[in-house]
Amino acid sequence: MKHLLKTFLFLTIFLVAALGFSQNYGISGFVDDIDGRPVAFANIILMKAADSAVVKGASSNDKGFFIFDKLSSDSYLIRFSFIGFTDVYKTVFVDQEIDLGTTVLYESSEELDEINIIVKKPTLIKEADRLVFNIENTALIEGNMFDVLKSTPGILVLDNNIQVKNTTPTVYINDKKVHLSSEELVQLLETSSANSIKSVEVITNPSAKYDAESGAVINIVMSKNLVTGYRGNVFANFTQGVFPRYDGGMSHFFKNEKIDFFANYTYSHDKINRGQDDVVNYLDGSNTIDQTFMSNTNRNTWSKTHNFNFNFDYSLNEKNTLSLSSNMLVLPYFEYKIINNTEVFDANQNLDYYFDATNFSNDDKYNLGFDLDFVHQFKKAGEKLSANAHFTTYNYNRDQNVKSNYFDRNNSFLASTAYRTDNHQDTKIYTAKADYTLPIDEASILEMGAKGSKIQSASDITQFDSVNGTETIDPNNTNAFDYDESIYAGYANFSKDWEKLSLTTGLRVEKTLVEGHSAIDNVTNTQDYLEWFPTASLNYAFSDNFSLYTNYKRSIGRPDYQSLNPFQFYLNDVTIVTGNPNLQPVIINNVVLGTSLGQGVYTIEAYYKTYHNNIFELPLQDNVNNIVTYTPLNLDKTVEYGLDFITYFNIVDPWSVYFVTSFYNAEDQGVIDGSEFKKNQWSNYSVLSNDVTFLKDRSLNANFTLVYLSKSISGFREVKDVLMSNLSISKRILKDKATISLVATDLFNTQDFNISSRYLNQNNSTFFDQDTRTIKLGFRYKFGNTNLETNQRRVIESETERLEKKEN
Repeated sequence: MKHLLKTFLFLTIFLVAALGFSQNYGISGFVDDIDGRPVAFANIILMKAADSAVVKGASSNDKGFFIFDKLSSDSYLIRFSFIGFTDVYKTVFVDQEIDLGTTVLYESSEELDEINIIVKKPTLIKEADRLVFNIENTALIEGNMFDVLKSTPGILVLDNNIQVKNTTPTVYINDKKVHLSSEELVQLLETSSANSIKSVEVITNPSAKYDAESGAVINIVMSKNLVTGYRGNVFANFTQGVFPRYDGGMSHFFKNEKIDFFANYTYSHDKINRGQDDVVNYLDGSNTIDQTFMSNTNRNTWSKTHNFNFNFDYSLNEKNTLSLSSNMLVLPYFEYKIINNTEVFDANQNLDYYFDATNFSNDDKYNLGFDLDFVHQFKKAGEKLSANAHFTTYNYNRDQNVKSNYFDRNNSFLASTAYRTDNHQDTKIYTAKADYTLPIDEASILEMGAKGSKIQSASDITQFDSVNGTETIDPNNTNAFDYDESIYAGYANFSKDWEKLSLTTGLRVEKTLVEGHSAIDNVTNTQDYLEWFPTASLNYAFSDNFSLYTNYKRSIGRPDYQSLNPFQFYLNDVTIVTGNPNLQPVIINNVVLGTSLGQGVYTIEAYYKTYHNNIFELPLQDNVNNIVTYTPLNLDKTVEYGLDFITYFNIVDPWSVYFVTSFYNAEDQGVIDGSEFKKNQWSNYSVLSNDVTFLKDRSLNANFTLVYLSKSISGFREVKDVLMSNLSISKRILKDKATISLVATDLFNTQDFNISSRYLNQNNSTFFDQDTRTIKLGFRYKFGNTNLETNQRRVIESETERLEKKEN
């Protein structure tokens, strides 16, 4: 396989060098004021004349000169602007080199402090394979990234789990994979300001260019400077939930002719509370209740988190760009305290005994990811070769102490147990890939590429039982686990547009080699498989107001590394969290048929999706020993089908609304304790969002979002309905250089929810009382050249996010 991939990569590079080129043109000119003096650093934005889509940005030099090069033949709209001057627009058709001569800017009659900044409303664009939610310059950017995802159509956040159509999505920032576990991803998003977000893309049918594991993709598109100059901002937020928390940070943008640089740092200091009520009915052989355990659990976490990310692009020349970027999460301080009170009742509901358990953990960890990219632009417009190398280093340490005291029904002390565990994990991820894009003609594009990745993870756990203050090693829960994974992949994509028909099709192949070795019992689990992943999308536009589309994708879901780890973590004496080294990957097939009406104002979409070997973490109760073990399992199959409706419109000019609703049926099928079982449920997921601008200068903005999920199922478990709500208000002050904001979440206190297991010999339920009802006050101040225009960034990178599963 290695020889095959090397040959494929060599042929790709050879084809790139051998392919021809097409003509490119340029536009140049000068910018002067009314007195004939050059206007230095004027902003010149080049847009498509057809739809005003931004193509490039430039800035005039000290002599007022500017130039756009490497342009294809087309009609363009050019906007000239400079603070204190009236904007000038020019339309040109490019089929040769264009000299615009001198463009004259006239001073604006308005005073500087009266110049209005245009405030955009969120817009929702439905494309055949994705939803694009544009939020730049709206009230939503005054929250954090996690708040934005909660308000994005198509994304459901439940108990800090991010889902897209019941699937855990792969998350990207600027089309680069975020190499974090689900828990760390939430930490990153909660502590990262949203003020630099341009849009959120919910990609439900990723092309073969993405990893086969990317069954659904969330791409957070950040701003990028188009013109030279510097700008930055500082921000601080105070949040009051059950306990106060705060965060602050800064962002910096800089660009000149050679360098494009962005850096962001955020520090957060949090204390978060979560309550939980559990009821476990242990059954006898006839499935009659034998004992009932009723538990009340209070969880508090204290954390200090540092997030730092940057992108540094250096233009070697007009055809070659080198980039270095990084996402770094450092958590030097994380304390986790669980206080549990459990009462045990007999079959007649009489109190038998009770116990109190205290679980205290000290964690520290870091996750540092680095990307090195090289992009070569060929003479032919759109033809390019890109290469990427990625490295992630992850280190995690936990020191856990658990103590339980037992009492009889008369409050007399019976006994106590105590133990301590040390857990360490060190993971390295290496990836390398190359991608080639070739526009065959004006309507056809060919993409191909190859990638290899290597993951090495070593972890160990040691448990010490404490008796009368003396610690002894527990051999039954002391182990070391080594995990190695290699994935080799190649893909090809082809897309073509006709007058009314557009087609995109692709094929990806991935070879996976896995080896997991448990040291103490000397057990090795291996996997070796080759899978093919086709994808296709077809769209036919009958008119400007009516189109039909369909798409298909086959993808894979690999278990995260922690889920494969066989270690057992005791939350208390009767509640265990453990992994499953025998987990198999999930194979997903997804088919969609949809229509777009009224120039995209209305979208109706039907879908059918199957999951083979679907993975769920389930609480499995041992009715003999009265223990609940949370463990990930493969179910035989999950089938889901549904109908979605999406619309976006203005009620009046300053008030826009979007509405999304999905009615779907999910059925889980599997074997538990040797018995076959299936369960299905019809559910509804709906989002209603309102955006309103106030005042003559539109400096006051508000967003109010409601998200509703009716009763649903997840791996045989029934989830009660939940209503999520969010209100964001922002006001620009200090001549538009500063913004104050107010964000209130869970306005109606309806985000707490209940999950129950009622099947076969499983009879338990959990109520989650989450720390989601908060009020946040924020302040942000911009400095530097705050009039710099921005545009989205497009660089492709992807990799796994399976470092560890979410904490229980």
